[in-house]
Amino acid sequence: MKRTAFPVKVGPVEIGPGRPLALVAGPCVIESRDHALFTAERIFETARRLGVPFIYKSSFDKANRTSIRSERGPGMEKGLGILLAVKEALGVPVTTDFHLPSQAKPAAEVVDLLQVPAFLCRQTDLVTAAARTGKPVNIKKGQFLAPWEAGPVLEKAREAGAAGVLLTERGTSFGYNRLVVDMAGIAELLAMDAPVVFDGTHSVQLPGALGSSTGGRREMVPPLCRAAVAVGVDALFLETHEDPDRAPSDGPNMLPLDRLEPLLRDCLAVREALSS
Repeated sequence: MKRTAFPVKVGPVEIGPGRPLALVAGPCVIESRDHALFTAERIFETARRLGVPFIYKSSFDKANRTSIRSERGPGMEKGLGILLAVKEALGVPVTTDFHLPSQAKPAAEVVDLLQVPAFLCRQTDLVTAAARTGKPVNIKKGQFLAPWEAGPVLEKAREAGAAGVLLTERGTSFGYNRLVVDMAGIAELLAMDAPVVFDGTHSVQLPGALGSSTGGRREMVPPLCRAAVAVGVDALFLETHEDPDRAPSDGPNMLPLDRLEPLLRDCLAVREALSS
């Protein structure tokens, strides 16, 4: 399949056709400065050993929680300060999601890539606010969208002047409490003129399945990632934690840190096989 997408530059990392498979990874939510630095360093060392370009991701606020009692994170001011500390300590680009148009500008002063959450990808004010910062934008395709419905969202960001746009596949709603990943749908996204990221951890969520929280099947992360790389995605998005069962957010679908390197090795082998 001939692609028309141009690579998107995120700090020193380029994501797109003809570029190495990239990694966007980190814990779901920022827990503390020490924890962020610990996880970022672990992922950074793994990525460096394997030659994988790396962007650190963690959220300052998880506004889309199942329960009002769920932990949300440290808030924007403190969270951005922690992301800045990671960026300065390791020299890696950083990203986070945001939920209000007013948060785009202050977030862009720190992060290298702004992430539009899947539930909010149709919110014109949010998408255009991200685009107008001059930073590249990662748009998570909503669970409720067909692949071709991502086209108008992509157009919104570009019309508003985005420096570059990534499209991220993160599963599609299939009845109640279930997501599926349509590999043909990923191929549809790859036919658009934007680099494509596969979110291997949110794709295995079981939304609301635990009543007051979201469940997940983290054992399905590796096979789905290998399949997505075989289809031709440009990057992987993985939320990871040293002890997912004790994580404050999205634990059931997060990848244990010690499983990150084996998964990346498998995915790189798949990509190598395709190019041989």
